Amino acid sequence: MTDKPGGEKRTGLLNGFAAYGMWGLVPLFWPLLKPAGAAEILAHRMVWSLAFVIVALLAVRRWAWAGELLRQPRRLAMIVVAASVITVNWGVYIWAVNSGHVVEASLGYFINPLVTIAMGVLILKERLRPVQWAAVATGAASVLVLAVGYGQPPWISLCLAFSFATYGLVKKKVDLGGVESLAAETAVQFLPALGYLLWLGAHGEATFASEGAGHAALLASTGVVTALPLVCFGAAAIRVPLSTLGLLQYLAPVFQFVLGVVYFHESMPPARWAGFALVWLALSMLTWDGLRTARRSARLRAEAAARAEAHGSAGAALAGTAGTAGSAGAGAADAPRSSTDPVEA
Repeated sequence: MTDKPGGEKRTGLLNGFAAYGMWGLVPLFWPLLKPAGAAEILAHRMVWSLAFVIVALLAVRRWAWAGELLRQPRRLAMIVVAASVITVNWGVYIWAVNSGHVVEASLGYFINPLVTIAMGVLILKERLRPVQWAAVATGAASVLVLAVGYGQPPWISLCLAFSFATYGLVKKKVDLGGVESLAAETAVQFLPALGYLLWLGAHGEATFASEGAGHAALLASTGVVTALPLVCFGAAAIRVPLSTLGLLQYLAPVFQFVLGVVYFHESMPPARWAGFALVWLALSMLTWDGLRTARRSARLRAEAAARAEAHGSAGAALAGTAGTAGSAGAGAADAPRSSTDPVEA
């Protein structure tokens, strides 16, 4: 029994590494789909993702959520919003990678936690700790530095960060599992995506059937590339603490950044290095504050549990003493009336 939690945690960590590792290495995949353009790749990703998750749901026989969702118009509307926002995120990311902006795309996922925190303050009226305020301010300064270096704001990064933060906010409200949520969102995307692909085919601009079986297989595999990391993430989320997932999430943009610099040979002028350094400083502050807060919360819970246990033990001891005394008193009072008392006999 003691080995099971350790084994579960190891399984969770492996799934977490797999999920964020696949997300981090996905820039290597999208260029393989050329000469298909970003819009065609995006449409195939939507269509084949739905096919993949339907097969997965058939395998696990998990459909009850669909009926419940259809009876809740507000959640359905939020699914439509989530599908729209993630469509923007996917489309911009695919275009960025295939257009030579891998480093800028990685920046979007580096600053995403900072944008999420800022949205929590502005939309959910959450209160931040001082270190979190400092991290957000440092992140804002990094965007300014990068804007000066680029000669314009880093639109790709900001679009990816804000779209994914919005997506996360909406998904939190919808409260569906990972595979179920992807199924609902791709169901919303399916008809427009399929219509676009049919339109491309009618105009002779589709590459699915004209570039050979290998190219068609790669386009079809976009469903696996989309859904498999999500399945691994779901397996990790139920087995490891959120603080661990929070640290693992930085693996993906780190891998993307390294690929952009080392593999795709994108330029890194001093202003870009300075901007990234500020972002990494902000994330270090967030991580340190999060770990410190988690340790403090764990310590307080342990102390509260110890006090409750000590209080319970003391109460039980007092109750036992009172019970013993009461039993003795009752026995003494009843003794003269008992004809079977050994002393009386």
